Amino acid sequence: MDQSKFIDIFIMDKRYAVPASLTIMRAFEYAGYKMIRGAGCRGGFCGACATVYRMTGDNRLNVALACQTVVRDGMRLAQIPSFPANKMRYDFATLDADGARLLELYPELGLCKGCNTCTKACPQELEVMEYVGAALRGDVARAADLSFDCIACGLCTARCIGELTPYNIALLARRLYGAYLAPRSPHLAKRVVEISAGKWDAPMKEWKALPLDELKRRYNAREIEK
Repeated sequence: MDQSKFIDIFIMDKRYAVPASLTIMRAFEYAGYKMIRGAGCRGGFCGACATVYRMTGDNRLNVALACQTVVRDGMRLAQIPSFPANKMRYDFATLDADGARLLELYPELGLCKGCNTCTKACPQELEVMEYVGAALRGDVARAADLSFDCIACGLCTARCIGELTPYNIALLARRLYGAYLAPRSPHLAKRVVEISAGKWDAPMKEWKALPLDELKRRYNAREIEK
């Protein structure tokens, strides 16, 4: 392998020479680390590979998803496969879309300092402080909308000086929005009725028996609703 294409990184302060083309996760594995924790979908969706790093000589703390970020020469890396966080228990069937429920269940919302560190820590570049503010105001729809792409990596919680758990607060907001505020889909309701009536039992049996190539052909040739 061309040694000129290798760079130096530091994992837990130990130096390793790794190929410059690797993601952080692959670099960990190249260096001999077995990813038992801190590895999930490897596609940037699950949030399991939250990583913090500094560049040598730079005091700034950076955040990333290890499966999506390519290593750079001089990276000083550590992973946070999980971070302690409060997740309140509740009987969802007893809740409603009243935004006051967010504050009742997560009274620490009032501890937000407005420092915006949570937003700076988000590898998805979400406006975390903004959705925390919406939750504090009881605006369930706004909190759900701003947090829609949250993958619960925990980096916002790790950096919050108010010791909030923004992603769990946002999860409740999205659940409340989906259950009580989101417009109902007539197509979905119709399909549920059809499934309950057994309309799709025979087609499903047929499709499950098809060779994979034929199944792919039919899928690619399907009519797509505009």
